[in-house]
Amino acid sequence: MTTSATPEATAGPLVVRTVDLDLDAATGLLALLPADHPVTWIRRGEGLVGWGVAAEVRTCGPTRFADAAKWWSETTGRAVVRDEVDEPGTGLVSFGTFAFADEPGESVLTVPEVVVGRRGDRTWVTTISRGFLPQPGPVTLADPPHEPLAVSFADGALNGEGWMSVVADAVARINAGELEKVVLARDLVATSDEPVDVRWPLARLVRDYPMCWTFHVDGLFGATPELLVRRERGLVTSRVLAGTIRRTGDDERDLALAATLARSSKDLEEHEYAVRSVADALDPHCSSMNVPEAPFVLHLPNVMHLATDVAGVVHDAETVSSLQLAEALHPSAAVGGTPTAAATRLIAEIEGMARGRYAGPVGWMDAAGDGEWGIALRSALVDGATVRLFAGCGIVADSDPEAELAEAQAKFVPVRDSLSAD
Repeated sequence: MTTSATPEATAGPLVVRTVDLDLDAATGLLALLPADHPVTWIRRGEGLVGWGVAAEVRTCGPTRFADAAKWWSETTGRAVVRDEVDEPGTGLVSFGTFAFADEPGESVLTVPEVVVGRRGDRTWVTTISRGFLPQPGPVTLADPPHEPLAVSFADGALNGEGWMSVVADAVARINAGELEKVVLARDLVATSDEPVDVRWPLARLVRDYPMCWTFHVDGLFGATPELLVRRERGLVTSRVLAGTIRRTGDDERDLALAATLARSSKDLEEHEYAVRSVADALDPHCSSMNVPEAPFVLHLPNVMHLATDVAGVVHDAETVSSLQLAEALHPSAAVGGTPTAAATRLIAEIEGMARGRYAGPVGWMDAAGDGEWGIALRSALVDGATVRLFAGCGIVADSDPEAELAEAQAKFVPVRDSLSAD
């Protein structure tokens, strides 16, 4: 285990001020975002964006969540905060992205220097500094990003044939009784002629996938349809997705496909595993829970999912933060498999690539421990001129490798399209 904090993080307490911001409702949050260490969490025009780095911690290994939570508790305990808005996401806020597995992979929790938030009709700005009460400066439109140039795509760790062979191996092991379900992922590598400005794909994801949570923290970006956990003033919710079918673009045909998905024994089985894993993980922290008996079909522009919203009342909010709830839920059967230990071992053995922070928790948390954490799906990692895209599929006993490859290709579409010109 290794934990490292920025030098600024040990230089003294953070001083934080949140005030209302008069921002035209037609101005999107991304229009304010400069290229200086941008962070985002946006859905349906609301959420948070930030820039700069006031403090940061990097952790790894099995204690990555606990080490980050300890650092956050110490940081918030020392902070001086004047919050004139008092909404979820105001005051001192951190953004995080966590590795999928204990090894390898680095996790990050970062506090921006400026955060702008919007909730309903209210918009605010938070400024964070050290040693003095910051005076909120003017929030202006940022210079627009440049589109990626001459982007080309290539297979990542495995080509399609190789990945289908891995899926077939997993199906054989499931049918042999080694486990019930495993989620297998593959990657695609995009290369541009110049470093990619992550704000370009973020803008397209916000525009094209408004029902998803569009995020960026420390190079990892995407538009996830899956909310791992939200904790807000004693209430906890989790959106579980498992079971997928590709859309055709024909509304009548897609309605028929949605009905097929809702009746599919293979997809319903996969979904049941995922819902059960989330409900079991949340149960120790909740005094009451609501777990719907049947899923609904979530319609996205490229695919449709079976979805279930699990909700509960948290009884230990004073001692267990949203990040700790995310740790308890990770990895759910939707991104790991069932049983969890057997599935994660099999992923490490046969998947053939390092996931890094793909399919790990990503989101934000405030000083009270409330926050929202998604699962880093429909995502990619940008590193200069290279962007590594990820997609995964739930494999069960009757999974067909060719169908799973087609599903993975459909899940690449959001990020792949976001790297192209308008």
